[in-house]
Amino acid sequence: MSTVPIATGKAARASLAGHIEIARFDHWVKNVFVLPGIVAAIALDRAPINVHLIENILIGLVAIGFIASSNYILNEVMDAPFDSFHPVKSTRPVPSGKVNIPLAYAQWIAFAGVGVGFGWMISKLFVLTLLALWTMGCIYNIPPVRSKDVPYLDVLTEAINNPIRLLAGWFMVSTVTMAPGSLLFSYWMVGCYFMALKRYAEYLRLKEGGQLGRYRKSLAFFTAEGLMVSVMFYGSSAMLFFGAFLMRYRLELVLSFPFVALVMAIYLSLGFKRDSAVEHPEKLYRERDLMGAVVLCALVMTLCFLVDMPKLYKILTPTAPISKANTEIVRGPAPIQ
Repeated sequence: MSTVPIATGKAARASLAGHIEIARFDHWVKNVFVLPGIVAAIALDRAPINVHLIENILIGLVAIGFIASSNYILNEVMDAPFDSFHPVKSTRPVPSGKVNIPLAYAQWIAFAGVGVGFGWMISKLFVLTLLALWTMGCIYNIPPVRSKDVPYLDVLTEAINNPIRLLAGWFMVSTVTMAPGSLLFSYWMVGCYFMALKRYAEYLRLKEGGQLGRYRKSLAFFTAEGLMVSVMFYGSSAMLFFGAFLMRYRLELVLSFPFVALVMAIYLSLGFKRDSAVEHPEKLYRERDLMGAVVLCALVMTLCFLVDMPKLYKILTPTAPISKANTEIVRGPAPIQ
């Protein structure tokens, strides 16, 4: 795999504002993906809500924010040679010479250190989760791996930050139990769904200017049809894993299915619009319909997590014979005589 040329920002034009901008503090809003892990851990682990938990959550959000910024700094530096071919990203601080490159690398390490330092105030498992998030940033950006240049692998390795963030939220609440695998896989596939739609939006824009391969190598491999097929695969996989999770752990969540589908449908519709927030996720908060659907979905899912609905179990009781293995999963193994 070819290496990536390192950007060489002009130190004479470097500024404090440029170094602040590459940390992308406005992207900390993406840490909202931590919240489902917090809610799931409270609901499934029956963790008490107290001052200690609130402190852990606040410290944890700051910690994961600094780790995310560390990854953003690395991304800005490593992507600068390619950003110069993008109609919007060419004005970013590094390609426009507003960042001192050696200082940016120091900033990258320093932010990671601050994040890990805050993480130690919570638990070792939380720190390991932060290090996993930081490591994935390196795999995504740094040659010779640089997974963002590999078709499909770029989406998978970027979206895996979703389940890592969910685990971070879980470990803010509990260090005794582990988040269910089916939930983690569902969350991963949801992230892939969002990321594949972002690639689709980028493809449509950059194809017009003939800059596909120059800006992002992986895009030169794709077609619009291929990207849309991958979107459907990731969306279907996400819901199938989510169904497996709720059948095992929280049947009440079946009531949230229409609201989850609504969010995914609205997001899909945005992907077809030119210069939409799908291509620029930090602007998603401006999409009123999407934000309304997200808030509604979050409220319904939180309610389903926290409120027991025994009548729902009676309504959805299996009406056909089920295997002995499934019976034991639902009711637990029979006692030894």
